[in-house]
Amino acid sequence: MADKTLDVIIIGAGISGINTAYRLQEGLPDCSYAILDARSEMGGTWSLFKYPGIRSDADLHTFGFAWEPWKEDRAYADGPSILRYLKKAAAKHGIDKHIRYQQKVLRADWSSGVQNWKVEVLVNQTEKMNIYCRFIVLGTGYYDYTQGLNTKIPGIESFKGTVVHPQFWPKNFDYSNQKVVIIGSGATAATLVPAMSEKVSQVTMLQRSPSYFITIPLSSSLAGFIRRWLPENLALRLIRIRYLLLAYFLVYFCQIFPNKSKEILRKQTESQLPKNIPHDPHFVPSYLPWQQRMCIIPGGDFFAALRTGKANIITDHIETVKEKSIRLKSGQELDADIIITATGLKMLFAGGTKFFVDGEEHHPADKHVWHGALLQDFPNLAFIFGYTNAPWTLGADAASQLFVRLLKGLRKRGMASMVPRIKDSRSVKEVPWLDLNSSYIKAAVEHRVLPKGGDIGPWKPRGNFLQDYMHARWGDITTGLQFYPIRPAQKE
Repeated sequence: MADKTLDVIIIGAGISGINTAYRLQEGLPDCSYAILDARSEMGGTWSLFKYPGIRSDADLHTFGFAWEPWKEDRAYADGPSILRYLKKAAAKHGIDKHIRYQQKVLRADWSSGVQNWKVEVLVNQTEKMNIYCRFIVLGTGYYDYTQGLNTKIPGIESFKGTVVHPQFWPKNFDYSNQKVVIIGSGATAATLVPAMSEKVSQVTMLQRSPSYFITIPLSSSLAGFIRRWLPENLALRLIRIRYLLLAYFLVYFCQIFPNKSKEILRKQTESQLPKNIPHDPHFVPSYLPWQQRMCIIPGGDFFAALRTGKANIITDHIETVKEKSIRLKSGQELDADIIITATGLKMLFAGGTKFFVDGEEHHPADKHVWHGALLQDFPNLAFIFGYTNAPWTLGADAASQLFVRLLKGLRKRGMASMVPRIKDSRSVKEVPWLDLNSSYIKAAVEHRVLPKGGDIGPWKPRGNFLQDYMHARWGDITTGLQFYPIRPAQKE
C-alpha cells in the first residue's frame, strides 16, 4: 500500500507538529502534507500524561501558539485545558484533517536518485506500508513514549506496595488515605505533591539532590487591566510580549547575577515554608540557578501543601527499599504504601526512527545540528525542538519558520534538496547541544542519544528567541548547506 509523493511528512501530532503544519499552510498553502502519529489522539505530551495535577511550567501566553492566542485569565494551565486548546486550534485551521493516527514511523530511506524519502510506517500495530515524501519534519519531542528513565533504586523489587511511574499513570488509580513517597526533585514531583496531598494520608517528596523553586502568580492583574481597556488582539499581543520578556529576564538575571538570584530565591522560599521544614538542605542545590531547569510553582501550591502538614520533603539517599518502607542512609525509615518514581524521562531522538541515506545508515548522535533545525548529512530533513531555558514553543516556532523559509528558497532557486555539510570536521569543535546538566540529559549524552552542537557558525546551539526568530525570518540560510537541483525526470 502506498501514497502519492507528498511534499512534507510531519512525524508527531503534538504541539511542535501542529505548529509546523500551521506554518506550512500559512507560508506554502499549496504544499501537500500529512501528520503521522503513533497514538490515537493528538496532543503529544498533553495526551499521554495523566498523572494528578499535570500542568505546564511555562505560561500559556508564550507556551501556546503565536497564531492562536491563549485567552483564559490564568496564565498557567492544567494538562486537560492545554489538550483542549491544542485540539481547538488544530480544528480551527483544518490541521486535524491532515493527521493520520496509529501510524508509527519505523524507518526512512533517502534516495538521491529520485530525491525523496521512503517512509516505512506501521499502521494499527499490524500492517506495514510505505509513504513517499520530499521532506521530513520531526515533531517527535525528546523522550521515549514507551519507557521511562531506568533509575536504579536498590531493593525496589522487594516492595509489596504499588510502584508507579508518572509517565504510565494507571487509569482510575485510587491513592486515598495511602502513605505515598515520591522519589524525585523535579517539576513532576513538585506537581504531584500538592495534587495528591488532599486525598492521601501522607505524601513525602524524597530527593537525593535539591532543585530551585520559584513561585509565580497564576494570573496577572496587569494582564487583566490590559485586556479590559485595549482591543482584544492588541491586548493579547502585548500580554504575550510581556510574558516573553519576563521569561528571558528570569533566565538572564540568574545567569548574570547567580549569587543575587540565590539570595532572592532563598528569601522567597523561606517565606513560604512551615516552621518544621528548614530551607537547608532541602532547597540548596549544588549548582547555580538555571544550570538545570527551575521548578516553577504556579500559585505556590507546593508550599501550601507543605503547610498543611500532610506533605513533607526529605533530602537523603536510599539505602534500600523494603517490603513496606524505604530505609535511608541516615537511618530514617519511611513507611510507604505507594512509591512514585518521578526520576526523569528517557530521552529519545526522532522517536527511535532509523534513517538511511542511499543505503547507508545515518545516526543522529554522530551528526551536528545546523541552526537548531537541520542535521548534518541528512537531506531534506528538519527537526522541531523547543528551548530548555524558555517556553518550548518559542524554539519550536523559530525552527518551523526557518524550515518554511528554506522550502520557499528551494522553490525560488529551482532546487530539489538541501543537505547541511561540514567540509572539514576538524574546523568544528564539538560542544553540548543542550546547555543543561540535568541527570536525564547527562544520561542521554552518555548513551549517545542526541546530536551534537558546534562552536562556530551555523553549528552553534540556539538559546535566544529574538536572535533565532530574526535569523529564521531574515538571516543567512545558505552557509553550511549544499543545494541540489531538480533532476530532469522530476520536472513536471
